[in-house]
Amino acid sequence: MSTGREKGVLVDLTRCIGCRGCQIACKSWNGLSAGPTRLDGDFTNPKALNSECYTHIAFVEKEQEAMLGRWFIKNQCMHCKDPACVSACPVGALNKTPEGAVDYDFDRCIGCRYCMVACPFNVPKYEWEKRSPAIRKCNFCAGRLAAGLAPACVKACPTRTLFFGPFDKVTREAEKRMRENPGKYVDHIYGGDEAGGTQWIYLSAVPFEQLGFRTGIPAVRLPHLTWSMLEAIPAKVGALVFGLSLIAAFRNRGASEPPQEKEE
Repeated sequence: MSTGREKGVLVDLTRCIGCRGCQIACKSWNGLSAGPTRLDGDFTNPKALNSECYTHIAFVEKEQEAMLGRWFIKNQCMHCKDPACVSACPVGALNKTPEGAVDYDFDRCIGCRYCMVACPFNVPKYEWEKRSPAIRKCNFCAGRLAAGLAPACVKACPTRTLFFGPFDKVTREAEKRMRENPGKYVDHIYGGDEAGGTQWIYLSAVPFEQLGFRTGIPAVRLPHLTWSMLEAIPAKVGALVFGLSLIAAFRNRGASEPPQEKEE
């Protein structure tokens, strides 16, 4: 249900120069390492989104009209209007804020990874490399949105690839650019219909499937499909969820306690 406060972002891929300023700003704001990740070894730029990289710039080369085109693609959580990941989470670790962000509560997570299965865009990532893992993903800078500020990635973009504002205004801007620039963009706003609509939408001069975007996602809100599957799960799984919740609570408590000094 609309709150009237939802924000959105239009990503115009024809403007992106691949500077990765958004990627660095995201890492800085979220306290993540700006260097090579543990998951990607010696790669300075990760291969894709991972638990240490919430926004990622991919490089794609495609032949277009007998010429080789080069495109930079910004990836992050799409922030569905009615997110399947929120519906799938049995403990309420994920939630949709009034500003439209899909936020995440680390202390509630039990590590079931249902959100990873439910997400049609393959966004949530698990900290496989840690002994006390959690889910990681872009949260649309939920704290900044609540304070009336733009996301860190938007503030850092030097080419205005990212157009941020009230969601209705963002949608109108996408439609205006397509209308005023015939032939410049493919006739599709990605995220306008996928999964029932998302807070982040895209314009491109190249068909989205050629740039690695997931296509064929139904134009319906997905939680009712999620629940139709969850309702078939045996009731005894509830006991398992309760047990995992206790484990998560114990894990989180242990992680927050300072190490004890050994007595001589």
